[in-house]
Amino acid sequence: MNQDHPQGVAPIREIRIADWDAFIHYIDGRDGWAFRGQSDAGWPLLSSLSRRLRDSGADLGTWREREERAIRIFRRKAHIYLPDRSVLIDALRCLAMMQHHGAPTRLLDFTKSPFVAAFFAVEHASGDSAVYALDTQRLWTVAPQFDARLTRDAVDPQVPGNFERWFAPGAYPLVWLGEPSEMDRRLVAQSGLLVMPGTLGPPLDVLLNAYDDETPLIEKVVFDRTLRAEAMHQLYRMNITQATLFPDLEGLARSIAYELEETWPITGRET
Repeated sequence: MNQDHPQGVAPIREIRIADWDAFIHYIDGRDGWAFRGQSDAGWPLLSSLSRRLRDSGADLGTWREREERAIRIFRRKAHIYLPDRSVLIDALRCLAMMQHHGAPTRLLDFTKSPFVAAFFAVEHASGDSAVYALDTQRLWTVAPQFDARLTRDAVDPQVPGNFERWFAPGAYPLVWLGEPSEMDRRLVAQSGLLVMPGTLGPPLDVLLNAYDDETPLIEKVVFDRTLRAEAMHQLYRMNITQATLFPDLEGLARSIAYELEETWPITGRET
């Protein structure tokens, strides 16, 4: 037994790839998994909220209160900009709205598409990047050892009171994954999924060690830095760009940056 993983769970499996075909081969047979791309392979799997609080030097014992205050302030003021303020009542929808408008939250963005994850991994990568793959099918069949009640439905943060009971206290190292009851345009375009950790301190892969399974529930695919050009070209051919993943004027404008990298034969008028 690995002494660093007392639950009997193996360390996160890491697979290094050096060409696009190797990635295609990797994702074959992983239908139903969830994926997340990170532009630096060395970054831990932390939410934007955990990173912000860690980097600010805030005492870990105050993180819960700081998160509660942030949500309270958002709910108190966001209704000014919303045609229907009821969205703020649903904890998951409220946090998803905060996340996708730039507020640090405990949510981690995943996607059903390995190619969308690959885009977010390599687009701004200057070194090795990574795509994390989460086996969602086994996630709900392997109950946490600490409490057999913590099933997916029992802790669903869309149920009134569940976020405050199971997640806000930071007492349960559980992981919930799903979609809001109503998805915004970006979530739809990105085939997005939201992962909500039960505690704010540890990275996601550490939380998953609480699940009673000898096979890791999450894998890390490391893209060699030399793979970026090939990956971006293949994704461009699949129409996976900033313009399609962020279907608004901002996404279109941001997509122009990569248009400067693509080269096309000179045929006269560009179309």
